[in-house]
Amino acid sequence: MSLYTATLLPGIILVVLGVLLLWEKSNFETLAKASLRSLAFTFITMGFGSGWFIFEVSQLGVADFGQYRNYLFILFLGITLLSFVFVKDFLSVRGAVILGLMFAKVLLEAAYMQDPPSRLFMVSFVYLCIIFALYLGVVPYKMRDFLNWLFARRRRVNSFGFFFALYGLLLCGVAFSY
Repeated sequence: MSLYTATLLPGIILVVLGVLLLWEKSNFETLAKASLRSLAFTFITMGFGSGWFIFEVSQLGVADFGQYRNYLFILFLGITLLSFVFVKDFLSVRGAVILGLMFAKVLLEAAYMQDPPSRLFMVSFVYLCIIFALYLGVVPYKMRDFLNWLFARRRRVNSFGFFFALYGLLLCGVAFSY
């Protein structure tokens, strides 16, 4: 992935998220709250997230414990399958965390050792997302608390929507300046 794409893609995602938050007639609140315990959303996020992670494990080289990759593959596949049995609550949040962290890896690899200092707008945002994802991976029920807090007042929703849309536009502008 090029630095241009790695900056433009989060920018577009932030603009879309910002517009969804700003648009009062959208059912984004209902969808966001329902996705926390949705079995379909759980299968999508955990399936894609775990599949992507297990694929990355299967591609490990010798320097990265590659000689144990078959054992690691079986271990992480077992953890994924057993999580559907023993850790069902807010599993969709954990799946989204996995996807977010894997996506962050791709974005940071695209920005690694690149010259333009403006790449730091994207990198800083990605590191904030990583911190947020690690926190939610440990306490996924806090996502429910955050959504309840966010949607309790329309002013908060508008503030977050405006910030996301504005920062997304900034990232899109930065991407076109490379």
